[in-house]
Amino acid sequence: MNGRDLVRSWWSAGGVGAARGLRTVRAAWRRRGADASGPGPRGPVRARVPGTVREVEPGPGGGVLRFGRSELRILVAVNGAVFWGWDGAGPEPSYALAGACPEPDPRAVLEPDTDGGWRVVAERVTVVVSRHGALEVLTPGGVMLRRDLPPRWWEPADGGGPARWMQRAEVPADARFFGLGGRVEGPRLRDGAHRLWNGVPGRAAGGAGGAAPVTMPVQLVVADAGTHLVFVDNPWDGTVTLREGAEGAGSGHDRLGTSELRVEGGPVRGWVIVGTPARVLLTWASLTGAPALPPAWAFGHHHVREGAGGEDEVRRVVAGHQERGLPLDAVHLGDGHLDGRMAFTVDQDRFPKLPVLADELRREGVRLVSVVPPAVHVETGLGEGAFPDLTDARVRYAGQAALGFAGVWHALDSSAPVGREAHNVSALCLARAAYDGLRDDVPSGERPLVLSRSGWAGSQRYGGVWSGEGAAGWPGLRASLALVLGLGLCGVPFSGPDVVAGGGRDGAPELYVRRLQLAAYLPLLRTTAQGADGGPWEHGAEVLGHARVALGERRRLLPFFVTLAHLARRTGAPMVRPLWWAAPEERALRDCEDAFLLGDALLVAPVLEAGAVRREVRLPRGRWYDTATGRAYEGPAKVPADAPLERIPVFARAGAVVPVCGEDGGIELEVWAPAPGRSGGGLVVPDNEDGGDGPEVERYSVTCAGPRIVVRRETEDGVREPSRPVRVRGLGGTGGQM
Repeated sequence: MNGRDLVRSWWSAGGVGAARGLRTVRAAWRRRGADASGPGPRGPVRARVPGTVREVEPGPGGGVLRFGRSELRILVAVNGAVFWGWDGAGPEPSYALAGACPEPDPRAVLEPDTDGGWRVVAERVTVVVSRHGALEVLTPGGVMLRRDLPPRWWEPADGGGPARWMQRAEVPADARFFGLGGRVEGPRLRDGAHRLWNGVPGRAAGGAGGAAPVTMPVQLVVADAGTHLVFVDNPWDGTVTLREGAEGAGSGHDRLGTSELRVEGGPVRGWVIVGTPARVLLTWASLTGAPALPPAWAFGHHHVREGAGGEDEVRRVVAGHQERGLPLDAVHLGDGHLDGRMAFTVDQDRFPKLPVLADELRREGVRLVSVVPPAVHVETGLGEGAFPDLTDARVRYAGQAALGFAGVWHALDSSAPVGREAHNVSALCLARAAYDGLRDDVPSGERPLVLSRSGWAGSQRYGGVWSGEGAAGWPGLRASLALVLGLGLCGVPFSGPDVVAGGGRDGAPELYVRRLQLAAYLPLLRTTAQGADGGPWEHGAEVLGHARVALGERRRLLPFFVTLAHLARRTGAPMVRPLWWAAPEERALRDCEDAFLLGDALLVAPVLEAGAVRREVRLPRGRWYDTATGRAYEGPAKVPADAPLERIPVFARAGAVVPVCGEDGGIELEVWAPAPGRSGGGLVVPDNEDGGDGPEVERYSVTCAGPRIVVRRETEDGVREPSRPVRVRGLGGTGGQM
């Protein structure tokens, strides 16, 4: 079962009579609870394995190998990705793929191997299939990256219903696991079971590993021999059990790492991509779609306004930020603005002139974003309603832009009670409906914003992810960073947690400041309030001052965030990256989880412990500058850094060019001096307000000429002086002007 067949159990209600509609909605929500609790008891089953290879049919890019009780299709695509599918499963149809399956690589040929096996040799990867169906992925030099053992099925003895299946994989002893969507236990995934089921952490999920807001069967595996991504294209409920390997000491043998996937049904198929992290994510984006480019204002400060207040309350929140010198770019309205909390409605008593309010705020540089519940109810409360079949491409939102909204955010962890086989892709379909509808309705030249609470592989095509408040306390702060890093490594570059102000569970002023400081360097910066006013001033003057600094630095870095977003769309590279991104062979970096790279220019080391005013920071190879003091450090090293409550440590790579906002509001180039004898450079992608996604990329080089730092813009016609203001930092530890 794949493609649209995955959602044949989609529940709908409405248009069939009020009584039946009410019964259907209630039954659907009961089923939602049953889905979350895990599969029910099964009858007798019979086990099946592929058997031995009997026949081979070579074809473009690979071919089909027929075993005694199954068959395996192998395809190496022109982009280097390797597809495998058992029991006749092909690459299409698929919710994950952005379009048709890539063309096969005509140079890849299925040929005999030793011991009765077969192999396909491609430019960047060799795939070997044993005579019993084990599939081994090797580097061009013949080093093993992954070995998938033959799958095993458990089929109902009566022939009805889906077959459960399991597949076990082995990876090098030094390998580390990342991915599986956004996981609070990440970014490096620990030994144990991880359930592939979208849900809010802390709620009953009825399975090993619990729930996560966005789960994907996508693993990024990093080892000395190389990096590879594996994607199992099956959205059914499942569990991945990981165990890291161990290298033998002296003459001892290595213990390989293992990954065991158990799924409740659906096709046994997937993709493997081999290469550097950058190449892997580029190929992944070519398969599943380039990330949607949010509008430029989406990289500013968003504030969520819940509660029952009306238009005047929204104006008061905006004025509260403006009067205190706090940048504000968007206000997100919760379900309090809906009529009876019903989707696509407006409470006319509290918001009688919503389009007028939206236009008024837009002139002040503030956009309105609306929450959209997944179910469409046609009467107040739980009554007759519908969960539309969102797999139909004709289903889309309508009318949101006419109300003045520049974007939408989805409030629930999954879009509808649709059954175990479609639960994980329902939010992906909801995001598509929202994106297509807004794209058709917003004014020409503008880009819509879609934020989802949940998603699946390919969600980046339509927007980003807000991960909510997360876990309480300081562990929740660390988990917020893990979620963003994990999503980025699965192809979703635009995400971020909510920063709660006021009397919530995370009301401690110090923790609030540290959360805000971290969020200021993450792609999505969204605050929310539980108090009357809804701003950092609720914590007093000192916290307000620290918040003003954090939000001011975010505003200064807006051109850098916009540039990274354009590059993510073009290359698939995450905006927020683990320290090992450029050097996965550095083992110490693979195990570092308390700092991250913003692009390739900045290293951010958030404060993740209460009371800390100083911390150690691990630096990758090269020269790095403490942006607060200008002091230079040589990596690789662990260095001490001051972290007073007013700031967190941030380091800049020597030779980096960072586009920032100048005092006049235009783009200024902040250049960090290269180390002696070295050069540097950087990219700038300016954004024409809410224009298209194809502006020219500006390329800059930085070189040393005696005591001077020379910055040039590289063009097709040669090099020339930059037309933008340049400020060189890192000269003598004090900075300078050019």
